[in-house]
Amino acid sequence: MGTIRALCVSEKKGTRKHEVEEAFFRVEYGIAGDAHAGSWHRQVSFLGLGEIEEFRSRGAEVEFGAFGENVVAEGFRFKELPVGTRLKAGDVVFEITQIGKECHTSCAIRKQTGDCIMPREGVFARVLHGGKLHAGDALEIFRESLPLDAAVITASDKGFRGEREDLSGDRAEEMLEAAGYAVKDRAMLPDDRELLAGKMREYASLGIGLVLTTGGTGFSPRDVTPEATRDVCERMAPGIPEAMRALSMQVTRRAMLSRATAGICKRTLIVNLPGSRKAVEECLGFILPELRHGIEILRGDAGECGRPAPDRS
Repeated sequence: MGTIRALCVSEKKGTRKHEVEEAFFRVEYGIAGDAHAGSWHRQVSFLGLGEIEEFRSRGAEVEFGAFGENVVAEGFRFKELPVGTRLKAGDVVFEITQIGKECHTSCAIRKQTGDCIMPREGVFARVLHGGKLHAGDALEIFRESLPLDAAVITASDKGFRGEREDLSGDRAEEMLEAAGYAVKDRAMLPDDRELLAGKMREYASLGIGLVLTTGGTGFSPRDVTPEATRDVCERMAPGIPEAMRALSMQVTRRAMLSRATAGICKRTLIVNLPGSRKAVEECLGFILPELRHGIEILRGDAGECGRPAPDRS
């Protein structure tokens, strides 16, 4: 167990990082507003307080962030942690991807002091689960699976205006909690493509495992939930809505008119559900047992899909 002593960012590359009171860590990106964040393996950099204090003991006056580190923490010698180690602080989970690096010739601290400890002592990580952190937060090695969490978005003009009770969203939340999910948030939005896509991106930036939407999957000109979902997703998961339609076709042929879709945004699975409580109960009850395994694969907490091999002994 350790403690975060400083959080640092720089708005431009080639400049020193400076301390901030809080930092928001986005999944598969890094710290919002930091110039070195991005869709690569070195999203966040870590450096131990002990190594910085040892450097200071040589007479060098350096502030936190001088070596380009995002997170300064005591209690760890980070370079001794192997690649693949997971660290957790609050809701945020990191995975170490690289130990040390080659120091570039324009390194400001090397020019000032003749040395830089980041190449020897620093490590880099990617963000597996997002959230907000502050100096003083506890940091620990994390050996468990990522939290099983979810969020529910209801798309309904009438519901947004307060003219309709959100029975479908209520039922989705009940079923998620019964299945062991922590429902982190609920949102009621109008049938607006940009607003729906924005909320999905917000949840994906946190790394919430499963985002369910209800409503907006039909033929009405205002039904745009599938379009918003495709705007956000990097990879589609057509088998999920196909399975729901196959189930619903046994009840009514009108199930063929459903345009529900599903897909993956970063480390989040997004699934469209119908807008009625009864249909949510039927469809979600059918797919929910299998979704957990898919989420675990997406997050790297389980192996690939496949049925157990038959016993041929």
